[in-house]
Amino acid sequence: MNLIKHSMIALFTLLIAMPAWATENAAGSENDPKTVIESTVNQIIHVLDSRTDKSKLTTADRDAIRNTVEGKFDYMAMAKRSLGKPWKKLGADDHAHFTDVFRELLERSYGNRLNEYKGQTVVFADAEMKGKKARVESTVIDGTRETPVEYRLHQTKTGWQVYDIRIEGTSMVRTFYQDFKSTLDAGGYAGLLKTLEDKIAKLKEKDQS
Repeated sequence: MNLIKHSMIALFTLLIAMPAWATENAAGSENDPKTVIESTVNQIIHVLDSRTDKSKLTTADRDAIRNTVEGKFDYMAMAKRSLGKPWKKLGADDHAHFTDVFRELLERSYGNRLNEYKGQTVVFADAEMKGKKARVESTVIDGTRETPVEYRLHQTKTGWQVYDIRIEGTSMVRTFYQDFKSTLDAGGYAGLLKTLEDKIAKLKEKDQS
């Protein structure tokens, strides 16, 4: 499955065009989407910089990163958008299970690429908001290369959470949707679930080798 070419950036820079978007002025507030994103990224960088062996991620590193992003990503919303119509036919237990599988896929496939972090700089713009949705634009600077990364967030009962990330204009959720669709067309939901679980199992084996 072809996920996203810039997978390291997607997780590392941790979460249409309408004229009604307005610039957020509450900079520094704990409820400000920019602050949510910026503080999360800085905490991940701290975990990466604190490693004794910067060539790998230990179980402790993975746990620290998971704790850092906890509550910042709306994994169920991301899983729902990525799965598409089949989501409506599933019950609550299947929703929870698929969300868990989706989250682990993100953590295993994207998290492993965090080893590629070499001190890149991330610059954030102020959040732009419309109602209960917001977007935060950022730029990942790696030498002379600049990669635009945009986070899409919505307001939940527990605060602002990321529901999509756009890298150089490409939606992460849309990319998952397209990848999942080909497997759904061939083997249905059961086939997709097995494909994802098999992929996660192989990634786990690789991590332990």
